Amino acid sequence: MKTFILAVIATLFSVCASAQVTMWQDLEKKIAQENEGDSNPRTVAGQDIYTPEAWDTNWDKLINSWYVTHYAKKINNAAYNENVSVSDSVYVERLSRLPKIIELPYNSVVRTCIDYYVDRRRSMVEYMLGLESFYFPMIEETLDKYDLPLELKYLTIVESALNPTALSRAGASGLWQFILPTGKSYGLEINSLIDERRDPVKSTDAACRYLKDLYDTYKDWNLAIAAYNCGGGNVNKAIKRSGGKTDYWAIYPYLPRETRSYLPFFIAANYVMNYYAYHKIYPVEMTLPSSTDTVMVEQLIHFDQIAAILQMDKEEIKALNPQYKRDVIPGNYRPQPLKLPTVKAYAFVELEKEIASHKADELFTNRAYVDKSSSNSQEKIIHRVAKGESLNTIAHRYGVTVSAIRKWNGLRTSKVAVGKSLTLYVNNGGYSISDNSQVAKASKPAKTTFPTTSSTAAPTSKQPTANYKVRDGDSYYTIAKRYRGYTHEDLMKLNNTKNPALKVGQYIKVPTI
Repeated sequence: MKTFILAVIATLFSVCASAQVTMWQDLEKKIAQENEGDSNPRTVAGQDIYTPEAWDTNWDKLINSWYVTHYAKKINNAAYNENVSVSDSVYVERLSRLPKIIELPYNSVVRTCIDYYVDRRRSMVEYMLGLESFYFPMIEETLDKYDLPLELKYLTIVESALNPTALSRAGASGLWQFILPTGKSYGLEINSLIDERRDPVKSTDAACRYLKDLYDTYKDWNLAIAAYNCGGGNVNKAIKRSGGKTDYWAIYPYLPRETRSYLPFFIAANYVMNYYAYHKIYPVEMTLPSSTDTVMVEQLIHFDQIAAILQMDKEEIKALNPQYKRDVIPGNYRPQPLKLPTVKAYAFVELEKEIASHKADELFTNRAYVDKSSSNSQEKIIHRVAKGESLNTIAHRYGVTVSAIRKWNGLRTSKVAVGKSLTLYVNNGGYSISDNSQVAKASKPAKTTFPTTSSTAAPTSKQPTANYKVRDGDSYYTIAKRYRGYTHEDLMKLNNTKNPALKVGQYIKVPTI
């Protein structure tokens, strides 16, 4: 009897898979005709599949990153070299068993994406499985904070291959691949020195708020995910062209070609990150680094100064703080977070003055006062285009847009010749930037300003925090004024105290977002 029941279940799964695959045959014929003669190297032959750009363009950068070179141990086991063939019915059954809120349907497009992960990119999946221990706990905590489905964490697999410094050809950056305007609209600071799209914690918070807004708009996770990739405008056009249908697979043919692959690759990422063992994929062993802590820096400090005084590997500092594009922390513009191994964080607090003065004249040359009383904080600079640069990469470097560069230089197209001098007007965060990528310190700190975000909730126990050392004249009130949306009562609650008195040298918790 038991054997009979199992046979019936297997038959039902087989019929279901067959029906889903058959549904796509007519559509695939249409797409094949559309793709005829397509020479794009990121397409899969005979399929309407654009492979994730991050997996093609950022692989070398990721594999040579500090985390991987210091903590990865790849196991070379001959038994794990070949993929295991799986039938459609098995894929359907396995996807159905995943605990999820977001629908994860199966069809031939999804199968092609799964095959891409478990066959052509097996080695990369092994590293993703190892790297998830660095990022997924924090991402899951933030998703939970906003009451979002935890399976959304796998968008980072498709977007950036878990590389916080990933940069796309279109200028999208970070784990969540924010383009510059969207990043700024969700409160991420982006200028010549800082790019918070590369800050895993802050970009994850922004991505969650963005995804929540998209879901509130479409009331459907598949459409929200598509809009995350191509923008709401393109999704709205696809809905209109489909005759007003609001099912992802119904508007699939009308979406931009890369977006058609986006949800299938997300579904495939959910599958492979859970069922890798069935395909003989062996995770790279990643030994977590020692515990880390975050301190707030209120002086202009270079990574070289920190590395020298704290006797640290500069690459480790960069890996822990990828948001600082030029190895400079402009803490005297406004307090900036610095993540360090816990022992080094305590040492930094004690030695901050010594660190800030170490070789300061050598590291920060050509200092010039910037008049912060002026409403115009932009600095005019001249950039000479180097080999391999594009307007996208230049815009990313200086925290401006491609359209702005074209407007400033009277360019009709985005093509630019090597050696051409471009005039740029950059947000320098209050500091003049010299041609040798060093920073000129303002003679006095500017009045602190903060980006507007859509979330100004009081800090909670899940709020990422940093340790702040109380200084002469500090109070909960004066400290809270530095964090938009927070009151002195919020900070006292964060520190679990009803006593408003502070002592010089005392450490208190402050929000980092």
